[in-house]
Amino acid sequence: MIINILTLFPNIFSNFLKESIVGIAVEKKAIKTNIVNIRDFAFDKHKQVDDYSFGGGAGMIMKPEPLYEAISFVKKEKNVPVIYFTPQGRLLNQEIVNKYSRENEIVLVCGHYKEIDQRIRDTLITDEISIGDYVLSGGEIPAMVLIDAIARLQKGVLSNLDSALTDSHQNGLLGYPCYTRPAEFKGMKVPEVLLSGNHKKIEEWRREKSIELTKKVRPDLYKKKFEK
Repeated sequence: MIINILTLFPNIFSNFLKESIVGIAVEKKAIKTNIVNIRDFAFDKHKQVDDYSFGGGAGMIMKPEPLYEAISFVKKEKNVPVIYFTPQGRLLNQEIVNKYSRENEIVLVCGHYKEIDQRIRDTLITDEISIGDYVLSGGEIPAMVLIDAIARLQKGVLSNLDSALTDSHQNGLLGYPCYTRPAEFKGMKVPEVLLSGNHKKIEEWRREKSIELTKKVRPDLYKKKFEK
């Protein structure tokens, strides 16, 4: 899978792409990243990529020309998703991650300043994504979030893909409580059912706890799952 990253700060991704699960995905060639500096496509000698907003108001706007040229450069007229990270976008969830993990190639646009020129959003952006109801300095961190979530689902990256497929949100619920050795820690014991060896009972317990936790912590997810 090819992930094109359009950014004004390419060095931010240097260590990220070498570490942990993402680093394994890159090493195993499960994902190939192509980092493009948007500033390289600015026309003037100062490499200006932002300007004042028409109509006035605070904040600078990313100019359309460098973005248009950068996106066109990586797309090469191919029909690939172009994802822009913005607080105005739809909230990222596992369903979206699963969808994009199956693509052969995607383009990630990391905006900065107040916004990017609307004409780029209207003509070249195919999806707009937010990672939460708050504002960050730019789209690099959201891009890392999506890359990490996608990388771990690629074939051969995790030693056991079932681990990812039983994580929170894969089935619309939060994950169940997990325990490991020792069986007793500071007087707190692991639930007996997990030590029973009865896999049917264990699966029933895990689903019950998953439902309980979802209903308590994320009633919105519980309602979506059970109250359609």
